[in-house]
Amino acid sequence: MLVVMGAHATEEHVRAVCQKIEASGLRAHPIPGAQRTAIGITGNQGIVEIGLDEMPGVAEVIRVSKPYKLVSRDLKEDNTVVRFPGTGAAFGGAELAIIAGPCAIESREQALTIAERVRRAGAQFFRGGAYKPRTSPYSFQGLGEEGLRILAEVRERFGLLIVTEAIDNESLELVEEYADVVQIGARNMQNFSLLKRAGRSRRPVLLKRGMSATLEEFLMAAEYVMSEGNYSVILCERGVRTFADHTRNTLDLSVVPAVHRLSHLPVIVDPSHGTGKRNKVTPLSRAAVAVGADGLIVEVHHDPDRALSDGMQSLYPDQFDELMSEIRQIAAVVRREVPAPAVVAPATAR
Repeated sequence: MLVVMGAHATEEHVRAVCQKIEASGLRAHPIPGAQRTAIGITGNQGIVEIGLDEMPGVAEVIRVSKPYKLVSRDLKEDNTVVRFPGTGAAFGGAELAIIAGPCAIESREQALTIAERVRRAGAQFFRGGAYKPRTSPYSFQGLGEEGLRILAEVRERFGLLIVTEAIDNESLELVEEYADVVQIGARNMQNFSLLKRAGRSRRPVLLKRGMSATLEEFLMAAEYVMSEGNYSVILCERGVRTFADHTRNTLDLSVVPAVHRLSHLPVIVDPSHGTGKRNKVTPLSRAAVAVGADGLIVEVHHDPDRALSDGMQSLYPDQFDELMSEIRQIAAVVRREVPAPAVVAPATAR
C-alpha cells in the first residue's frame, strides 16, 4: 500500500502516520519527493485497514498492484538522485555519473596509474575489484583487503569516490569500511540474503542486472534492498545472455527507458561487460548516453594485454579520453552534462 501525504503535511504528520503503520505490525518507508512525501507500506499480505485515510496530512491511500512497491514510480514520481555529501558527484542528476577503472585491483602502481588518467579525463568514481567472482576457480580472485586499502589510497590522492563489489556477507562488511558505493554483481543479483544485507548498509548500492534477468526480476532485486531501508540504489544494465556470439553479452539498451518509465531509480550502463570487446565499448557508450542512461561504468587499463582480468574489454587511457570527449557532445543533445576534465598531478610525483 501507498500513503500519499498532502502538499502541506508536516514532519509531525508524517511521523504519526509511520508510527501507526509500525504499530500495526507493518513497515513504513517514508520517501520525500519534490512535491510530496509518500509512505510505502510493506509486510501487508492482504488488504489490512488501519484507518490511515482520516489522519491529519494524509491525501490518499492507494493499493499498489505492482510486485515491486518501493522501486515503483507509484511511490515516487520524481527521479531519485543519489548524492554524496561534500562532493558534486551524483547518480540521477543533470550530470552523468562516470565510473572508470580496471576490472581488478592488481597492484598499487597499477591502480594509481589508471586513477590518475581517468580522473584527469573527468571521471568522478573509480571502479576496481578487490574481490572477483570468477567462472574458473583458477582465475585471479582479487587481492581482498589489500585491494581495498589501495582503493582507499586512490580516493585520498585523487578525490575519486570508490565503487567496488561485495561477493558475500563477509566481504560486504569490509567493503562498507573502504568504499563509497557497494556493488552487487550480476552473479549475485538474486542472492537474496546478500541483497537484504546490502539493504541494511549505510552505503549506496550499485545493483547489476543478472545475466538472464527480466526487467521485473531486476526491479524485484532492487526491491529486496529497499525493503530493508536502504533507498540509495543505482541500477546497472551490463548485458544479458542471448544466442549472439559476436559479443560477450547482448547489451540491452532498451531497458534504460523501460526502467525510467516504471521506476524512479537511476540506471547506468556497463558497455565493457555488455560487449566484452574493446572496439565496441565507445560506440555503445555513445548509444547509452543517447538513450538516456544516468551514467557509465567503463573498464580502463594502462596495459590491458597484461591485465589479470578482462583485458580484452578494457580501454586504453587514450581511448577513454576520446570516449569522454565524444559523449560530452551527445550529452548536450539530450540536455545532460559530462564532468569536465580535471587537473591532476602525476601519481609518480606524489
